Amino acid sequence: SGILLRVGRGCAAGLSYSLSQVSAARQKHTLPDLMYDYGALQPHICAEIMQLHHSKHHATYVNNLNVTEEKYHEALAKGDVTAQVALQPALKFNGGGHINHTIFWSNLSPNGGGEPQGELMEAIKRDFGSFQSMKDRMSAATVAVQGSGWGWLGFNKDSGRLRIAACANQDPLQGTTGLIPLLGIDVWEHAYYLQYKNVRPDYVKAIWNVINWENVSDRLKAAHK
Repeated sequence: SGILLRVGRGCAAGLSYSLSQVSAARQKHTLPDLMYDYGALQPHICAEIMQLHHSKHHATYVNNLNVTEEKYHEALAKGDVTAQVALQPALKFNGGGHINHTIFWSNLSPNGGGEPQGELMEAIKRDFGSFQSMKDRMSAATVAVQGSGWGWLGFNKDSGRLRIAACANQDPLQGTTGLIPLLGIDVWEHAYYLQYKNVRPDYVKAIWNVINWENVSDRLKAAHK
C-alpha cells in the first residue's frame, strides 16, 4: 500500500504541475489585424463602422474571452465543476464573437465582389442550382435573423455539401451546428446601423460587393482535408 500511496501522490503532483504549466503557457487571444484600411470597403461599408466594429466590438470579445478563460482555468485547477459550468455561456458568447469576427474580416476585401471560380462555383451550382439562387437564399436567411446573429454559408463534411444556416447572437457555426464556416454575414446592428439604419436588407445586398471569394474558396479547400 505504501508503494501505491507514493504513486498516487506522484500522479497528483504531476496533475497539479501539468495544470499550472498549461495555465502559465496558455497564450492569450489577440485582436487580428485587418488586411485593408478601415475605409477600404467604402461605399459599401463606411470607415466609421469598420473602425468601431473591429477596434471596439471585436476587441471587447477578445478581452472578455481572455478573462473568461483565465477564470475557467482557475476553476479547472481547483476541480470546481460548478464554476466551469457557470462560465460556459460567457465562453460561448465571447469565444464565438472572436471566432466569427476573425472569419468575417477575412471574408471581406476591397477587391471583392463578382462571382467565385473553380471548385467553389461548381459546388454552389451543384447544391443551389445557380450562384444567384445561393445569394438569394443566403440573403433571405440572413435578413430573417431575429434580433442579432449571423447568416452563414457552411460546408457539411459528412455529406460533402454546402449549406446555408443562421445562428443567433455570437453562436459559432461549427461549434453549434457542426458545419464548417466558409462565409459569414454579421447582422448585429453594430455591423450596419450607422450607415443603413434599420434597413438590414440594403446592408446585406451591399455586402456582396466586397465578398472575398478567394478566401471563401480557400476555406472550402481546407474543409476537404
